Amino acid sequence: MYGGEVAEIHDDLNSSRGKDYGSEAEYVTEVIRRHRPGAASLLDVGCGAGGHLEHFARLFDRVEGLELSADMLTAARPKLPGVPLHLGDMRDFALEGRFDAVVSLFGSVGHTRDEDELRGTLECFARHLTPGGVVLVEPWWFLERFIDGYVSGDVVETGRRTIARLSHTVGTGDAASAMDVHFLVADREHGVRHFSERYEHKLFRRDEYESAFAAAGFEVSYVEDVQGGRGIFVGVVRGEQP
Repeated sequence: MYGGEVAEIHDDLNSSRGKDYGSEAEYVTEVIRRHRPGAASLLDVGCGAGGHLEHFARLFDRVEGLELSADMLTAARPKLPGVPLHLGDMRDFALEGRFDAVVSLFGSVGHTRDEDELRGTLECFARHLTPGGVVLVEPWWFLERFIDGYVSGDVVETGRRTIARLSHTVGTGDAASAMDVHFLVADREHGVRHFSERYEHKLFRRDEYESAFAAAGFEVSYVEDVQGGRGIFVGVVRGEQP
């Protein structure tokens, strides 16, 4: 999952498919400061290759990133000189200091395997927030909106490469999904190469997310039809965290 070949092309591919990392980072920042005026520090959990974080670094005085894939962090570091990037699991990590905001984008939280893990992940986020801090989470697709057998395909030019991406997503039972993604990458130096990856996600219902936020100590709201249609959850931590 999220190996070196994907890390190398990840942000270029998504930008070429229409993802505007800069505008999304500005929107997320606006939402955070609507709930926490003057928010100056941010932790990006599941920061990937740094597509959002390099923009957050312009918008906050202090930013850090956490990512499970070492290959993604290798791709992120050249974009983020001087920014602390931590190899770690969102379900159980412990960093020094706290942040005014914790964000988790791109549906990364869908990699938790059940409601207990989801709640534990959000509790971990809460422990890294200052009093009154804000968490902003882009969920994976809700169970009630999931399309079994969904197929997606793109061919893009990134300037250095031509990339074809094809995916097929199916339900796997027990409210989970598996996405098989195949890539063809062509460039002058290496010719054409093919590789594939499989991504597994838990399909939580919206109310299950909301219950997990509440159990983790957040006042939560949901904003529909942003971040590519998956929406965002915005939670404000209640009181002091241990």
